[in-house]
Amino acid sequence: MDAVVNKPRSELEDQLVSKGVKYLLASYVDMHGVSKGKAVPVSHLDRMLGGSELCTGAALDGVPQDVSEEEVAAHPDAASCTVLPWKDDIAWFASDLWCRGKPFEACSRNILKRTLAKADAMGYGLNLGMEAEFFVLKDDPALGFKPLSDRKHLEKPAYDVTRTLDNMGWIGELVDAMNGLGWDVYSFDHEDGIGQFEIDFRYFDALSMADKFVFFRLMAHEIARKHGGFATFMPKPYADRAGSGAHFNMSLSDKKTGKNLFADPADPRGCGLSKLGYQFLAGVMKHLPAICAVVAPTVNSYKRLVLKGSMSGFTWAPVWACYGNNNRTNTLRIPQGGGRIELRAADSACNPYLGAALVLAAGLEGITNELDPGDPHTENMYLKSEAELKAMGVYHLPRTLDEAVSAFDADPLSEETFGQAMKKTWVDYKRDEWLSYLNHVSDWERARYLKFY
Repeated sequence: MDAVVNKPRSELEDQLVSKGVKYLLASYVDMHGVSKGKAVPVSHLDRMLGGSELCTGAALDGVPQDVSEEEVAAHPDAASCTVLPWKDDIAWFASDLWCRGKPFEACSRNILKRTLAKADAMGYGLNLGMEAEFFVLKDDPALGFKPLSDRKHLEKPAYDVTRTLDNMGWIGELVDAMNGLGWDVYSFDHEDGIGQFEIDFRYFDALSMADKFVFFRLMAHEIARKHGGFATFMPKPYADRAGSGAHFNMSLSDKKTGKNLFADPADPRGCGLSKLGYQFLAGVMKHLPAICAVVAPTVNSYKRLVLKGSMSGFTWAPVWACYGNNNRTNTLRIPQGGGRIELRAADSACNPYLGAALVLAAGLEGITNELDPGDPHTENMYLKSEAELKAMGVYHLPRTLDEAVSAFDADPLSEETFGQAMKKTWVDYKRDEWLSYLNHVSDWERARYLKFY
C-alpha cells in the first residue's frame, strides 16, 4: 500500500472535509439490494475512488464467486456521494463491482448500467419513480412487534391523521432528510396497514433512482431506530392488512432533448400514452411472470399479490396480467394524465437495480418488435370471473415465489439481461428459499392439525 504523504486534496475531498466528513462508505449491494461495503478515512478518498476496497464475493448472498477466486473491488460513483443526514461525519457512495480489471458481470448495478446502455444506443433514457411504502414498528415481548402509536387499531386506517401525527417525530426527520438531499418529497400519509406509511418524492434517471431507493431503506431504518422503532420493508407483515408496494413509474426520454416520449394527449385509446409507450408496455406485459420473480422477490411477496385478505376488502394489489388507464385493478396502469407507465407488482423488498434492468429490457424488446398490448381495461378487473378473464386472454400473475422463479428460469430475457452467472445464482438461491419455506412448520399448521385427528 502506498503511504499518503502530503498529497494535494481533490475538490471533492475539500468539500467533504469542509462539511466535517471523516469517513467514507464504498457501498455496493448484495442480490437483495442491501447496502454492503467498507469504511475508509476521508484522506484515502482518491484510492477508494480508484477501487482500493476489495471484498470476497463468496461472503455475500448472490455474488457468484468461489472463496478461492480473485476478490471483487468496489468502484464508487463520485456523483452518488451522499452525506448521511443522521450521521453527518460519514459519506456514502454507490459503487460498481469490478473483478480482474473490468466491471463484474454479476454486479446488480452493472446489470442495470448494461441495460441502460442498450437504451442509450436506441436514443432513450429511462426515468423512474418508486413509491416508497413500508412499516415502522417497534419490538414487543408479547406480540413480537407492534406499531409506535398506542391507539386502538382502526378497521380502515388509510390516510388517518391522528396516526400520522403520532409518528411525526421520525417521519418528520426522515422527510426533512430527504428534502435536504434534494429529493423533493411532495406527499406522505398513513397507509391501510397498521403502522404503514407511504412517502412520495420526485423521479430521477433510473440509475440515480435505484441508488436512492437503496439509500432510502438504510436511512429510514436508521432514523426510525433513533425514535425507538424499526422500518421494515417486508412486503406483508400482517396477513389481514395491505402490503407494501414500491410501484415503478416509468417513462422513456429522448437522450438529446430530454422530451418525454411516452406522452401523447391525442392518444386514440384515451390514456395519454404514445405508440412507443404502448410498445414498451406490451414488452413488459409479455415478460410479466419472469419480472415478478425480481420485483416481488420473496415468499412473503406473494401474500401481498392476492385478490382479498385485507380488512378493507380487496387488497388493491395486482393479481392479473393486464393493463388499463387510471384503474388500479390492473398490474400495469397508466395514471391520470398519461405520459408514464406504473408497474404495480413491484414491492418494497425488491433489488431496484435488477428490477429496473429486467423491466427496461422487456420494454425495449417490445419497442424493437413493435408489440401492441391491445385495448386497455377500464373496468373493475377484481369483479371478473375466471371464465371472463380467460375469454379476454387475461391470466393470473404467479401465485407463489416458486411459480415466478420457474417463469424467470424459462424466459430467455432473464439470462440475456442478468448474464449466465447471475441468472443461475438468482434461480438457485430463490429455489432454496422456497424449499426452506416449504420445510418450515408454521403456527398455522400446528393450530390446524396438532389435535385435528
